[in-house]
Amino acid sequence: MSVQDPPRATLAPGQTGMTRKAMTGVLNVLIENVVSGVWPQGSLLPAEETLLDHFGVSRPTLRESLQHMVAAGLVRSRPRAGTVVQPQAQWNLLDPVVLEAALRHMRDRSFYDNLVDARMLIEPEAAALAARNAAPRALAAIGAAFADMVESEGRDTESWSMADLAFHTAIIEASENWVLRQFIVAIRAALMASFRMTNRASQSHEGAIAMHRAVYDAIQRGQPEEARQAMQALIGLARQDMNRSFG
Repeated sequence: MSVQDPPRATLAPGQTGMTRKAMTGVLNVLIENVVSGVWPQGSLLPAEETLLDHFGVSRPTLRESLQHMVAAGLVRSRPRAGTVVQPQAQWNLLDPVVLEAALRHMRDRSFYDNLVDARMLIEPEAAALAARNAAPRALAAIGAAFADMVESEGRDTESWSMADLAFHTAIIEASENWVLRQFIVAIRAALMASFRMTNRASQSHEGAIAMHRAVYDAIQRGQPEEARQAMQALIGLARQDMNRSFG
């Protein structure tokens, strides 16, 4: 190693013994090591032979996992020099495996601020589209999710959060827009984490239910502008709850 080379990362003792489910298991550990900072930004990953010995998998399996990491912006490969961890700004946080790891290790204010900003850009328009396009089955799905929210009010935060996620997912499904549907798939884990946070901080579930009802009613009556405004107000409430959560 020359003086210009970054330091070579090491492997934690407990991360051994991957057999079948190979690519998924190896990929999860590799991504966890990068996102958690076990392998810092700018460091070299352990040599390929070291990783092969450590995980006990085939070379094609390891290389497939590393290719996934390259595609996700976590690392870059340098011929004859090794694989280097990229700066965080290069990471694709919408990759589901990367996002799951980020939610465990990157719980900072800007992460959730950006999520709420994106929701404010997308979900009001999705609600307006749902008011125009929703089929009867889609309306029934929104209604069922809303009923679950009402039923779970005052119970545990997890039940409420799951119903909340189902409500917002059903609205985006009802928009009949495939791009928006892919958005909700991409950030589902992040949404659930944010709902858990904001629902714990909420001062009034009754008020939140009323605001969800306003969104549902506007969609059900086919009123796009009302649906858009009601969703804007609802996400504004989520922002207030998030601010309260962070203090």
